[in-house]
Amino acid sequence: MDRRHFLFTVASTAAATTAFATLPASAGGHGRIGTFQGRSNHVTSGRVEIVDGRVNLLDDFFFDGAPDPKVALGNNGYDPSTLMGLLTSNTGASSYQIPDGINPDDYNEVWIWCERFNVPLGVARLT
Repeated sequence: MDRRHFLFTVASTAAATTAFATLPASAGGHGRIGTFQGRSNHVTSGRVEIVDGRVNLLDDFFFDGAPDPKVALGNNGYDPSTLMGLLTSNTGASSYQIPDGINPDDYNEVWIWCERFNVPLGVARLT
C-alpha cells in the first residue's frame, strides 16, 4: 500500500465514522420522534422515538432524577392506562414495550411521570 492509498483509506474511514456517529440511536426505524421538555421543576431532555410497538429513549436522553419515574403515553395529556413501567436509566438509550391493546398512533406525546406524587417530570410531543 503506497502512502497516497493509505491516506485516502484513512480519510474515507474517518468520514464514514463521523457520518455514522451523527445518526440517532434508532436510525432506520423511521418512527415518530419527539424531544423532551422538563416539567415540575425537573430537567428532562433528549429525543424519543416510537417505532415497532416500542418507545425508544435515544442516546441523548437525560433526566435529573426523582422517585418512581415511569414511562407512558399521552394525547394532549398523560394517560395512566399506557404506563410501560419504571424508567430503567436516567441517561442514555433505553426501550419500553407499548402495552398490548394500546395503539401508539392514538397518542401524540411520551411522558416521564412520577406515579408516587402524581406529577409530570417530562413530556415529548411526537411529530
